[in-house]
Amino acid sequence: MAADMLSNQLNSRRIDTGRIALNVREMGHGPLMLFFHGITSNSAVFEPLMARLSDRFTTIAVDQRGHGLSDKPESGYEATDYADDIASLIRTLDQGPAVLVGHSLGARNSVTVAARNPDLVRSVIAIDFTPYIESEVLDALEARVNGGDRLFEDVKAVEAYLAARYPNIPADAIRIRAESGYQRVDGGLRPLASPSAMAQTAKGLRADLTQTYRDVAKPVLIVRGEQSKLVSAAALAKTSRLRPDLPVVVVPDADHYVNEVSPEITLKAITNFIDA
Repeated sequence: MAADMLSNQLNSRRIDTGRIALNVREMGHGPLMLFFHGITSNSAVFEPLMARLSDRFTTIAVDQRGHGLSDKPESGYEATDYADDIASLIRTLDQGPAVLVGHSLGARNSVTVAARNPDLVRSVIAIDFTPYIESEVLDALEARVNGGDRLFEDVKAVEAYLAARYPNIPADAIRIRAESGYQRVDGGLRPLASPSAMAQTAKGLRADLTQTYRDVAKPVLIVRGEQSKLVSAAALAKTSRLRPDLPVVVVPDADHYVNEVSPEITLKAITNFIDA
């Protein structure tokens, strides 16, 4: 009993993969399930989902390169760079192939590694990302990303900024972002995410991933927020025409930040997909 309780406690550590050092949060026991956040975010946003899945899986959420407390190299922010980080992490963990749960940037990276290294992946849950995002949507995303590097007086100021930027994300999820995603510097708090890395990553999101989605042979579940401003209904439909075999879940009343806005529905979608 005591061992089970200990295994379900959250542990944070850095893992040197030989390619890059990545900060992770881990919890639970069982088959490997990895979580990958969106651009400018970090691994903490998945803690509520990890807690609900940790009785069945070893759940590990990752600060991707350039984000959180992981290494922030000067370059290397294309899809293949992120995917190779994931592959090296899975090999280093040496716990068999992994279920990958990715949101936005993390979804793109998860599908990419599944296409490139199918032996390392059991399945992918790709939350609110497709290969057909319109250029004007990416223009708006890039502007938001490049405007996010600013100085805040304290955590309350960060929370107010995030609440205005993400109006549909609940207050407890906003608090997780505010408390985990910023570092104290002279004069206040700044984002942990590297501004240069974020700018390069945003540009990298424009790369054509049609062939990657065509090539992926592992099971992939696509989850879209019904009100998403990143993945339009047209982009989702075009993706389904490309890969009609991939199941799709559209979450009612959720925007792009599906796993934070609707964690219970996201959890149900994940478990139903895995159990099927």
